[in-house]
Amino acid sequence: MSGQFRSVPESTPVGDEVAERAPTFEDFFHQEYARLYAALGLMTGNRAEAEELAQDAFLKLWERWDRVRRLEDPTGFLYRTALNLARSRHRRAKLALTKTFSPVERVDDFSWVDDRDVLVRALRGLIPQQRAAIVLTALLGFSSEEAGEMLGMKGPTVRTLSSRARAAMKETVGELS
Repeated sequence: MSGQFRSVPESTPVGDEVAERAPTFEDFFHQEYARLYAALGLMTGNRAEAEELAQDAFLKLWERWDRVRRLEDPTGFLYRTALNLARSRHRRAKLALTKTFSPVERVDDFSWVDDRDVLVRALRGLIPQQRAAIVLTALLGFSSEEAGEMLGMKGPTVRTLSSRARAAMKETVGELS
């Protein structure tokens, strides 16, 4: 069932197991916000944009919480929502840049963090799909199948993207050293 999230049927009796999988929105928010924000920060390279994307993703989940809380994996749905928002924002920004006359200078929000500088530069050199795959699998510890569900692709595709991302990052780290 690739790209789909299964929900717990409405007719399922509410027991301890279902109750554990269906936290309140507030509990879910407090449990997942920091990880989502960190992942989006690494993917976008911009803390303000990461915060906006995280807030927008949680808002979309809150609006649908009665259905989302019944999903087997609401965290996966959250990440997929956030990544879809990021891709949409990236497409809109790219379109806006083609319509402007002067290039926009990008402020490096990570310049003050010396020990993360190499990682950030290496991540910036990746295409968005590679960056998302490597952040979800290597940095957040999701399996390639779980990451594939979040990204709307198959597990082997995520493994290929992660492998290519690692190879590209090794080259970048060598150039930066």
